[in-house]
Amino acid sequence: MSGTDDTSVTLESLLLPNTPPSIRKNYLTLAQRAQEKDFGPLEEDLVVLDTETTGLSFKNCELLEIACARLSGKKVVDRYHTFVRPKGLIPPEIVALTGIHQSDVADAPSPADAVAGLAEFVGGDLVLAHNATFDRTFVESVPGGSSVSDNWIDTLALSRIALPSLSTHRLSAMAQAFGCDSVTHRAMDDVDALSGMWPIILCGLTDMPKGLLAFLADLHPDATWAYRPIFSYLSGTDDATAFNLKQVRRNLLSEVTVEDRADAKEIDGPLTAPSEAEIKADFAPDGPIAAMYGSYEARPEQLAMAEEVRSALATSTHRAIEAGTGVGKSLAYLLPEILFAQRNNVTIGVATKTNALTDQLMAHELPALDQALPEGVSFHALKGYEHYPCLHRMQRSAEEDLPLDMVLDTNPGRTTTGIASDMLTALAVAYASVAQSPEGDLDALGIRWRCVPRSMLTTTSNECLRTRCPFFPQECVVYAARRLAASGDVVVTNHSLLLRDVASEGRILPPIRHWVIDEAHAFESEARRQWAVEVSSDDTRAAFELLGGAKSGAIHNAMIKVAAQPGSTLALGLITKASAAVQRASVVTSELFAAIHDLHHLVKGSAYEGSTLWIDEKVRASKEWQAIAAAAKDAHERLDQAGKALSEAQTTVSLTSAQAGNELGESGRFLKDLSESIRLICLEPDSAYVYSAQLQSRKRQGSSEKLVAEKIDIGQDLSKNWLPDTMSAVFTSATIAVGKSFAHFNHAVGFDRLPESAYRDVQLSSSFDYDSNMAVVVAKDLPQPSDPGYLPALEDVLFDIHKAMDGSVLTLFTNRREMEKVFEGLQPRLAEIGLDLACQEKRSSPRQLRERFISEKSLSLFALKSFWEGFDAAGDTLRCVVVPKLPFASPQDPLVQEREVREQRAWWRYQLPEAVLAVKQAAGRLIRTSTDTGVLVLCDSRLVQKRYGRDFINSMPSKTRTQLECEHIGRYLEMWRSSHEKQ
Repeated sequence: MSGTDDTSVTLESLLLPNTPPSIRKNYLTLAQRAQEKDFGPLEEDLVVLDTETTGLSFKNCELLEIACARLSGKKVVDRYHTFVRPKGLIPPEIVALTGIHQSDVADAPSPADAVAGLAEFVGGDLVLAHNATFDRTFVESVPGGSSVSDNWIDTLALSRIALPSLSTHRLSAMAQAFGCDSVTHRAMDDVDALSGMWPIILCGLTDMPKGLLAFLADLHPDATWAYRPIFSYLSGTDDATAFNLKQVRRNLLSEVTVEDRADAKEIDGPLTAPSEAEIKADFAPDGPIAAMYGSYEARPEQLAMAEEVRSALATSTHRAIEAGTGVGKSLAYLLPEILFAQRNNVTIGVATKTNALTDQLMAHELPALDQALPEGVSFHALKGYEHYPCLHRMQRSAEEDLPLDMVLDTNPGRTTTGIASDMLTALAVAYASVAQSPEGDLDALGIRWRCVPRSMLTTTSNECLRTRCPFFPQECVVYAARRLAASGDVVVTNHSLLLRDVASEGRILPPIRHWVIDEAHAFESEARRQWAVEVSSDDTRAAFELLGGAKSGAIHNAMIKVAAQPGSTLALGLITKASAAVQRASVVTSELFAAIHDLHHLVKGSAYEGSTLWIDEKVRASKEWQAIAAAAKDAHERLDQAGKALSEAQTTVSLTSAQAGNELGESGRFLKDLSESIRLICLEPDSAYVYSAQLQSRKRQGSSEKLVAEKIDIGQDLSKNWLPDTMSAVFTSATIAVGKSFAHFNHAVGFDRLPESAYRDVQLSSSFDYDSNMAVVVAKDLPQPSDPGYLPALEDVLFDIHKAMDGSVLTLFTNRREMEKVFEGLQPRLAEIGLDLACQEKRSSPRQLRERFISEKSLSLFALKSFWEGFDAAGDTLRCVVVPKLPFASPQDPLVQEREVREQRAWWRYQLPEAVLAVKQAAGRLIRTSTDTGVLVLCDSRLVQKRYGRDFINSMPSKTRTQLECEHIGRYLEMWRSSHEKQ
């Protein structure tokens, strides 16, 4: 089944920004050259296939349509087409998508007969399909389906290798961009589109740098890989030894012009900001913002926000801006920031929390502004090390055995052949990408990370070899990405990378002095996570295994490589000494984790999913902690000794084998970090942190224990280590203020430590009509959540809510056990009246749940934390959000307990405003467009009975608020829904 239709897609619009000129030229001539080339047997005796189905689920959905075309040369010489009769009715959304009606399949063959006809047509020949796993799984789920063919080629994965400079590899977009037949969600039309794309994909492969096709064809030759024969044939007499990755990168980057921008702090004289009149003109009906849209409606709130951003830039001050949904925050901050960057030849930064917003800015707003503004816009995205290919790691993965053991246990349904194929495809995609993209981003390459360890293709900041890497700095992808970013108007990154840059004193990102922090409500919690110090048994065990010893790991590999060299006696002796030191360190750290496990005796009550223990003075005075302290002292010393011995060995080994020396250094760098973390948490605690232990009640082999130190006062660190070097920081979100107060947020980000003249708070209402489109209902007579009668009463009121809304209800829980208990009782009751309810189970995928909820219009969902924010389900897909219990932090949370000890009114200062903001986030799931309508139901009677309830109610975006007894809620919802559906 194909993806969404694309309109007005041009090849130019599909090429990634900053594609080098020679690569761009190749793409623009691909379609013509593909028609002129003869690809021999790769265009003979093959069948192009596509299917349509009743949905995306392999378990619950069925085939609807099968279409095939046999190719000879570049022509279709035969076709096979049939509808398929499903057991059930075709879902309405599939009818709307495909145009296939129940009448079309009423007299169609059964799945078995349709697939039998397909098998006869294909005759075991090679099958091409875009996202072949989808089509093949549906075909082979039918009896006889496995006899269709043993040879399938996934053209989606192959197009990512052949055409890595495209921003998308959806068949619809590529077919339109290259002038092939359009995709219409009918199987035969999709087949014709893919038939036209096939020679273009092959031609793209032949454009690869000299030797790369042969190099890929020779990768791990013992592994079965469907693409190997294709690469081998197309490479012809090409010599794999001729492929030189270093030279390919050097040639590629020679086409890229980089002009470093100035550091705004080092510019003499005042910086120039756009004027208020210019901002008004740009947002006027005849301005560039209006030109970006077919129909443009001026929004006063958007203009007001743009003016605040302009003012912050002009005065070098900071802002906290709460702007409701629909204001158009992105353009309101981007336009003044871009104009400022261009006039002063500096780079500005935007940091977001979610990949969704980063992708939206990079794929929509910034390209649109590039077209609309007279000087255009140059923009780049920057992410952490783990998002970029590491050329050194890629070469190692091409030469060493595939790490199958790392993923076999977590993929019980996969064979070693399938996993090896995924790993080889990931390597091929990565090599193709770095050969065409100066700043390659692995996230866009469609790699199946479940079967491909990131360590095959990426490194981390701690493990990066830097000056000891053969590709550093000129050919390095990370270095290239940062050089390019430093030359642009805008850098888009995420909260985590910005915070890591703050912690490293600015050694990661370009010297950006003007920042916008979007989704700013999450900035403090992300800072606490990024700046946490951890001592983890899982991570430590894995690190020691990677480093190894005399019989395994990097130490063993170094011994083998050094032993093969003349004059290796000294190096071997030092490696042996280091191996012994590492072994001693491994043993004592294991003893430390055994001692940490015994802390579970201090945990009160039973643990549902493990437990977290606050490490306070009482815990540190216990006999269990005394055992930890003694083990920690020994581990700290042994780790330091192992680190010194390994460093000495590495220095000598590097003289004999640079690669072996690099691997030792790369694998052993954790020793110093682990030693320092143990010192901070166990031996010399710092009062700036709160300490905790994450424990398991049962001891098992390889049990997972963790000690954690988290910063308590994030604002204090930001006000000392970042804000003084930042000339303007604009924090913005739809949920910053509690009522009209910014006090909680300003403390969280450090504004309240600055002079009052250095920052300003701004609250802008939404452009949406919340009062008309959204109602807030409080269930005022439910038992309190601590009452034994609460869950049964909640189940009853939830039944009435789901029945009244006819499904499409999202219920957001704070406690998994309570969610599962209510689901167990409610799900069968709803099934009896024809309503479907899903639950976010322990191992369920949030992404798949989101997709299912959006695609199944009447489905309701019970969900946890990951759905409280960042989940968009516009329109009738989501009619009601229910919050059963106010999301106060657990009293047992270590940070909560630490704050309670340190401050008298900690609950009112921290837990209450954080809970209010969380409910505001939940409410924000309901109204995503100006036409959305819905009801927020708050099932916590404390909103009525406790004086803090007004803080929640007054923070809701709608003034249409009602308090009702539970027995009346269902009727109220029916009436509200009826009145709004008529409008």
